Amino acid sequence: QVQLVESGGGLVQPGGSLRLSCVASGTIFSMSGMAWYRQVPGKLRELVASISSRGSTDYINAVKGRFTISRDNAKNTAYLQMDSLKPEDTAVYYCNTYSPIRGALNSWGKGTLVTVSS
Repeated sequence: QVQLVESGGGLVQPGGSLRLSCVASGTIFSMSGMAWYRQVPGKLRELVASISSRGSTDYINAVKGRFTISRDNAKNTAYLQMDSLKPEDTAVYYCNTYSPIRGALNSWGKGTLVTVSS
């Protein structure tokens, strides 16, 4: 069974930065696409960024140029570097294994809360 543990969230001022981490176990990480999602209360969870097993990345327009997804296969860890944060980035952030065709592939972890506020 795949387990996903997100960390790195917190309170940051607008314009600030955070780096989120996602440790995955129970899967062959190096062969798995990974993605970061976010959810605001009352809204659907949305895909933010994805990275293929080969390192190809994709982002939603709202975060292009500000967020960077990466992975370290030796550590079974995916990262989301978030710069120039805006209040509208406030959400609970989740990671998951990912397929462009099927989307998120496993059960969700607890997520990590990011709050952007002055």
